[in-house]
Amino acid sequence: MNLSLLTDLYELTMMQGYFKTNKQETVIFDAFYRTNPCGNGYAICAGLDQVIDYIKNLRFSPEDISYLRSVGCFDEDFLEYLAVFRFSGDIYAIPEGTVIFPREPLVKVIAPIMEAQLVETAILNIINHQSLIATKTARVVYAAKGDGIMEFGLRRAQGPDAGTYGARAAMIGGCIGTSNVLAGKLFDVPVKGTHAHSWIMSFPDEYTAFKTYAQLYPDACILLVDTYDTLKQGVPDAIRVFREMKAAGYPMKGYGIRLDSGDLAYLSKKARKMLDDAGFPDAVISASSDLDEFLIDSLKTQGAAITSWGVGTNLITSKDCPAFGGVYKLAAVRDESGQFLPKIKLSENTEKVTNPGNKKIIRIYEKDSHKIKADLITLVEESFDPSQDLVIFDPIETWKETRLLGGTYEMREIMVPVFLGGECVYTSPSVMEIRDYAAQELDTLWEESRRLMNPHQVYVDLSDKLFDMKKRLLNEYSSKVAKL
Repeated sequence: MNLSLLTDLYELTMMQGYFKTNKQETVIFDAFYRTNPCGNGYAICAGLDQVIDYIKNLRFSPEDISYLRSVGCFDEDFLEYLAVFRFSGDIYAIPEGTVIFPREPLVKVIAPIMEAQLVETAILNIINHQSLIATKTARVVYAAKGDGIMEFGLRRAQGPDAGTYGARAAMIGGCIGTSNVLAGKLFDVPVKGTHAHSWIMSFPDEYTAFKTYAQLYPDACILLVDTYDTLKQGVPDAIRVFREMKAAGYPMKGYGIRLDSGDLAYLSKKARKMLDDAGFPDAVISASSDLDEFLIDSLKTQGAAITSWGVGTNLITSKDCPAFGGVYKLAAVRDESGQFLPKIKLSENTEKVTNPGNKKIIRIYEKDSHKIKADLITLVEESFDPSQDLVIFDPIETWKETRLLGGTYEMREIMVPVFLGGECVYTSPSVMEIRDYAAQELDTLWEESRRLMNPHQVYVDLSDKLFDMKKRLLNEYSSKVAKL
């Protein structure tokens, strides 16, 4: 899909300004976020495959140029430049499914300033949305403690794109399937679903509705039992149909009931006993009904007999935290000698002061457990020897430091090249492969960082060299301000 006009107007007006003033220097922009969503201890990176597709197709059609001409603020020479525009820069990124933390670059763009400016909006739109939904899903999956989570949110999503790409992100975050058939086709992920209350209501009685459905889908017979009366009618009618299926010689796999209303803990425990007493101990009990991670966690604590969960609105919209908050900031400008001059954004809010320079991210693991100890943001030319002691420290509260003894830790650089010289050099894994990778990544977190409430925050530190560069720039700008 050509998303070239998926941008804020000011990106194009700035581009024209750079064009008119002949600003052609190569720059570095970092896309990052400042705070974990949902009060979480981490986030999961998602959306890179769509960023790749966007960059590959980034070109302005004659219709696009005609529209921009009609806006009335662009000159013909600039429009002629856009008509032949192609992205020619480099992009480095953290692969999808990777556990990520605040302030570290998720995407790094190295390109002529006009090109780097243009891609800001679309990159943030794509990465922010999918990373948010993948992170929310990981929380829901964690609360379910091994039970399957199905993404059922399409009808409540904010439009077709949010529903479809949100389903993709939900699969990366750990869902076992989605109700979204288009997402199933586009991303080759499992599609799942049962039937609605309207199916039951369209028949003369509930038993006939159940029996008909079982005849149509004997290998995926999950019956919705709460249309009229769950325990007095729904579950008994379902049991009657299961007995008939068993007597008819059906293999009785993938069968069970779904609860969509009422006290799910109470109803599921009562239904479980009824099913067990009837000889169907392997019947699935699934549940829906405005679920989120907190309700699932509560139901699990109450001993609910539910092993499969359909989560819709609260997952696909990340209802309690509807925005990821990623930003895109200039970090360096290449001078005439070819060296990158670091740039920094100042703010009275400490968390909004950016990290300058051309950077990379090194993840530090405890060697014995392979759990994450910290992330270290460094300059690209730096190298480290894990056999040597390493002191890391909080870049804001600098008195907080940790000494890692040589031989007790391992290091891994987590950004990879995606585009070099405008050519894509990275092949995205399938969604299901990314899902498996994300599960492995989540296993590198300590349990304290995964808990739903007040999680431990993983340290994201700066190398000594980067910290000194940042401090020098802060002092330089402070001196300039003092002279005004």
